[in-house]
Amino acid sequence: MDNKLVDLINHSYTSNPVYFEKFSGTPENYLEINTLYDLLKVNYKYFGIAKQIRENLILCLRQDVNPYAGIIGYDDDVIPAINRAILSGHDFVLVGQIGQAKTKIAETIASTLLSPIPVVRGTNTNDIPTEIPANHLVCLLEDRDIERISPEFVVSKECEDIIRNNGLDTKIDWIDGSKRYRYILATPDISVKDLVGQVDAIKIAKKGLETYDIGTYSPGQLLQARHGILCIDELPVLDTRKQVSLLSVLQEGKFTTGAYPVYFKPDVKIISTANPIDYTHSGKIIEPLFDRIKSHINTHYPINIYDEMLIMIQEAKIYSPYYVIIPYFILKAICTVTHIARNSSDVNQDKGVSVRMSVHGLEVIVSEAERIRSIKHNIKTIPRFSDLFSIYQTSKFELSDLDDNSENRFRFLNSFIEKSIKNISLEYVQKIPANLINQIKEDFSKNKTFFVSQSLLGSSDSLHHDNDALDYNTQLSNYPSLHNAIENIINPILNNETNVFTTSIKNLKIDLHGLEFFVDNDKEFRASVVELILEGLRNMENPIITKKDINTYQSSS
Repeated sequence: MDNKLVDLINHSYTSNPVYFEKFSGTPENYLEINTLYDLLKVNYKYFGIAKQIRENLILCLRQDVNPYAGIIGYDDDVIPAINRAILSGHDFVLVGQIGQAKTKIAETIASTLLSPIPVVRGTNTNDIPTEIPANHLVCLLEDRDIERISPEFVVSKECEDIIRNNGLDTKIDWIDGSKRYRYILATPDISVKDLVGQVDAIKIAKKGLETYDIGTYSPGQLLQARHGILCIDELPVLDTRKQVSLLSVLQEGKFTTGAYPVYFKPDVKIISTANPIDYTHSGKIIEPLFDRIKSHINTHYPINIYDEMLIMIQEAKIYSPYYVIIPYFILKAICTVTHIARNSSDVNQDKGVSVRMSVHGLEVIVSEAERIRSIKHNIKTIPRFSDLFSIYQTSKFELSDLDDNSENRFRFLNSFIEKSIKNISLEYVQKIPANLINQIKEDFSKNKTFFVSQSLLGSSDSLHHDNDALDYNTQLSNYPSLHNAIENIINPILNNETNVFTTSIKNLKIDLHGLEFFVDNDKEFRASVVELILEGLRNMENPIITKKDINTYQSSS
């Protein structure tokens, strides 16, 4: 026996760490620790998951750092509940409808509150070499057989072989929390073996091992998420047998599988999600499991439109954002459609109306403006109210009482869009001075009509409507009062709103990649404002204009 080797390992295992921590349990200079020898020299000590998450959260709270970047609208209720669960060391279930950031919360906790850990390169069960008992590690380094007293799985057979072959030069990789996160969507095809692992017939054939030798074990999600987080989406959908397999993990922190004479300690934090309908349905979550999940936290949709707008900007995938300008009132109108649907008695609220309806609606209205105008004429992509009806293809909800068919959904969505346009346009037009409103009324009495169309540009000498209508800017020459109203809306109203909004975006560290919401001198931007004002004028209590058809506004007198 090599006494120097024994002394090195015993000293490392029994001595305090000789490093400052960057994260909970992680050396400040961890990226310089690349081998098993390096790890032993600093007396590395692994901190369990509950301690890691708790201490990293405490550090964030003390430094006033938000560990939940990207989680918007939960500051007053959901986040405090999650913090209480983490500080208590609880596994928890997030109960809420679709599109309430439940899995995003689990991902965020994994990426921000788990410390990097050292694993042996080439293993897939996050094998930490210093978790191997000291006498076993000596045997591996001296290539001797291990006398196993406890049937506990500590590291994989692959890990042991790597250490035998490479000794103290065994390579170490530091893996962060995002790589120790596993996600399972509970579907009928998920098996118990998917969770706890199984005998691998290929390993038996290749290695000539006995069926129940640990070398034939192929890890399931629980062990692949070892020293990390396992997110089980829609937990109630798992059948009883699969739920039972989670009981011992939640209660005792370990599990067994098949006939292996071994028990596994995954040291995993389980975060699950559930839809309220399934969650409250008797028997959907078996009683013992329901009881062992210590914290049950309710989520919700954004309470106000402003928060939903921020979420929408954060989550939307906008291509070529440097060429896109989205007026603030367009964002507000899209979210208002979603909120109207979410509060409608005609919509099945048990199923919910996801924030994704707003997100996907924004993506498609930008694409509509691009398809109709910007690609053909090589101009900025700036959506208008006349583009808003393109969101039909992304608006997903179910009706409650009427037949839930496409015709009825189309009819209701049309009414939601009209109501949104009315509410948003009136909000702005009511800020136009009364004397200017009267002047606009006089201008319409003289000039009669104003044509709008998705295909009409803000400014062009060549593009004409089927009715020989000129572009928006040319038409405005006949409506000086309407031109003044545009200035009244753009500065300072839209300018101020946009500044406040972009400040919120910066505070949340949302990367816009060049996307903008305001540009006062762009004719396409002004065309969008024209449609906003015209809709407001026709929706006033005493409207001064009417909409003759989808493209024509005229004097109401």
